[in-house]
Amino acid sequence: MRFLLDTSTFLWVISGAPELSARARELFVDPGNEIFLSSVSSWEMAVKYALGRLPLPEPPERFVPMQREQHGIEPLPLDEEAALHLARLPLLHKDPFDRMLVCQAIVHGLVVLTPDNLVNQYPVRTMW
Repeated sequence: MRFLLDTSTFLWVISGAPELSARARELFVDPGNEIFLSSVSSWEMAVKYALGRLPLPEPPERFVPMQREQHGIEPLPLDEEAALHLARLPLLHKDPFDRMLVCQAIVHGLVVLTPDNLVNQYPVRTMW
């Protein structure tokens, strides 16, 4: 299967946090699965870091790619088709980052690995 990590899931995966569900951990470590991190999540982490709301051991421009590579997570750029899909989503979730992750998952046929119940309300597959 092909999974798109939401931002909190990425942070929990790389830190081994207890918030990560056992199922999510199993799906992540399964070598048969492809795991992606969106450039949208990288953007979210950079914004929150700059605002002082996300402490990281080093600046996100070094930290995120290094952690992504160390954990075998593929990058997923934001493309025009996914960006324009936003106009077709109902306004169920006010978080613009999560809404764009939903668009990417829909357009690219990915399952979102997220604990966010609001994301579950969109026409996208999720697991946790």
